[in-house]
Order: sequence, then C-alpha cells, then structure tokens
Amino acid sequence: MNILIKSAIIIDSNSSHNGKTMDVLIENGIITSIKSKINTDKNVKVIEAENLHLSTGWMDMQVNFCDPGFEHKEDLETGIKAATAGGFTGVAIVSSTNPPIHSKSEVQYIKNKTANSIVDVYPIGTLSYRQEGVDISEMYDMQQAGAIAFSDDKKSVGNAGLLMRALLYAQNFGGLIITHCDEKSISQDGKINEGETSTKLGLMGIPALAEEVMVNRNIFLAEYTNAPIHIANVSTQKSVELIRQAKAKGMRVTSSANAYNISIDDSALMEFDSNYKLNPPLRTKTDIEAIRKGIADGTIDCITSDHRPQDMESKNLEFDNASNGMIGLETCFGLINSNKGKIKLEAIIDAISSHPRSILKLQPLKIEEGEEANMTLFNPFVEWTFERKHIFSKSINTPFIGTKFTGKVVGIINNKQTHFNK
Repeated sequence: MNILIKSAIIIDSNSSHNGKTMDVLIENGIITSIKSKINTDKNVKVIEAENLHLSTGWMDMQVNFCDPGFEHKEDLETGIKAATAGGFTGVAIVSSTNPPIHSKSEVQYIKNKTANSIVDVYPIGTLSYRQEGVDISEMYDMQQAGAIAFSDDKKSVGNAGLLMRALLYAQNFGGLIITHCDEKSISQDGKINEGETSTKLGLMGIPALAEEVMVNRNIFLAEYTNAPIHIANVSTQKSVELIRQAKAKGMRVTSSANAYNISIDDSALMEFDSNYKLNPPLRTKTDIEAIRKGIADGTIDCITSDHRPQDMESKNLEFDNASNGMIGLETCFGLINSNKGKIKLEAIIDAISSHPRSILKLQPLKIEEGEEANMTLFNPFVEWTFERKHIFSKSINTPFIGTKFTGKVVGIINNKQTHFNK
C-alpha cells in the first residue's frame, strides 16, 4: 500500500526534517519523498488530520504479554493489539511467563508466533535459570535464538555474586543485563510507598531505601566488572541522583522509569483502588519531580508502560492480597503527555523511540528518504476520554477508565502494514 501523509510535524531528533511540517510519501514500505508539498497521481491512501505529528515508531522495553502460561490474562495476539492501539511498533517482553523465558525454546516460541506482525516483538530472557536467582541462565543460546536482553524482571537479584558473574559473562557476546532494584530484606511484605499515605491507611510501607540500596549495589557491580547495565523501574529521587553520578563518571549505566511513576503520586491510593497497587509503588511528588528532571537532563533514558495484565480474580480482592500491576500500553502516551509543560514533547518521544532502540542495540530509525517506514502518528494536543472501548488487552486492570487525557495516537506504520485508530 502506498501512503501519503499530509502536513505532519516531524518529531525525530535524528532527522534533518526535525520540527518541520512536511508531506511524506511511502511506497512499498519505503519513505520515497519528504517535501513541503507532494502532489501525486499515483494510487495512494492519504492520511490527513489536525495537529498531525510524526515520529519514528515507538518502542516499549518493558511489557508483559503473559504468554506462555498465563494466557487468561493476556496472550501474544491481544498484547500486540494493545501495543498497536498505544502507538508502539516495537515491544520487549519480560521473562515472567510460565515457564519463564529461560531457554531458546521459549524465545523461539515467541519469535515464531509474532513473526510478520505489525509490531516487532523482542523477548527478554531470564538472567537466572527459571528466575530462581541461583544459577546463570543459558544467555548465549537465548541471544542466538533472538533474545534482546536478560533480566529476572521484577524478581530483584539478591545474590550479588550471581549478578557480578552475569555481568562478566554477558560481555563475551555483547549481552545487556537489565535489573529491577528492590532489597527484599528492607521492603519485606510492604504494600505501598512508606510515608504519609501508608501511615494514614495503616498499610505496611515500602521504604525508598529498598530501591536505593540495590541501585547503589548494582552500580558498584557494573563499575567493578566494567560492564553495561540497565536499571529499570526507577522511582525515587535518590535513585535518580545515584544514576546521574554514575553517568558523570563515564559508566555505561542506562535507566528507565514507568509512566505511572512520572505521573501519579501515592495520594491516589486513598480510595484503596487495587489498580494502583504497583511494583515499584507510587511514590511522592518529590520523587516524581526528580524523575521528570532526570528525563529532561538524560539521566533517565527511557519511559516504559510496564504493561502488566491481571485478571479480575487477581485484582478484585482486599488491597493487601491483590496482585501488583496495571495495563499500560493504551494509556502510556496520554498519561505522560498530559503533564503539560513538565516534560517537553521531544524528550518524551526520544524516551519512547530512539533511546530504547539504542540501548537494546536495535537498528536505528530515521524519518528520511530511502529509510523503511517504521513510524507513529499522533496528535499531542487533542483531549479525549479513555473508555472501555479503548482497551484491546485481554485484561482491564486500569484505574483510568473515564480519565481525560491530552494526546492521542492516530496510528502506526511498520513492516509494510498500517493501523489507524478510530
């Protein structure tokens, strides 16, 4: 299909057309012309909309599609539909499946089931065998099968020696280690952030210290091994400071924060809505401001949706017993972008497009003539209300039904396929 995108503002820091309003012609999946005005007699589908913006395809480096093993919550097909609706042309899926993605068999299963999709799906293999935190997984075999990185997902690696050996081993083949930071001996069985809200609600708190101690330890291990490391789920002010200091020393440390930790503070928990029960937990306004500044100055490289589907039986419980997580792909951009003036649009787009691709060593994308068309179209100014009909995930564990957002995805183009939201 040939497509002509009319009068789109290009947001791509790697493109010579960045910030310009241009027409873009795509023929057989390739960008063939970018001009201020394109007239063509060819048979093309014309895309035209108010405040139309165009960027390289968005990439989410932390989603859970629950397949294999938990397909009643999500499967690869419904996960791809949710990603498509949210504007993502690429996703990296975490290893918390059943069995976990701990061998080349699981990696091949995911790659085979998602081949030729409009969304590129990249499996993240486990760091330890079956996420048990004892022995290193078959990382090299998984990478050869298509694993993009290695992580035990939300199971923080308590064994410092294991993480050190994994960092050393992965360097032999250019593997990336991703870590979630939570010192369990400190956080124990906490439910929400330790602070004023936890005291008011009478819930056991999770101290920020639990994250920060582990961030500090992992940075030390990365420095000792001279290895790259990605610190995911950054949620506290001190964590941001520690990562900023490590980067200033020239260390190969990258990091990401979840959309909800940039947008919502723990006061949202006053109604005991279990959809706000998350890991890491919602923190304070001070923490949120620190993360926003971290995105602005490059300390925080990426923003992730942390898409975590849960069925009703896992969420419709007393708060203490409910499972962590919310779905996030369909609401990710609206949630971040609705913080008007807090994070510049260009910084948001870099954090959900070029930066994660660079960290994961994927082919860089550019909106230039001759490049493959892998792009997201969106309107950052339109106001809209998120409703049940906008959910394409198999699960509906979100607190945002009925919420008004600013910024909406128009559609995506990738792999010679198109999808446009209604």
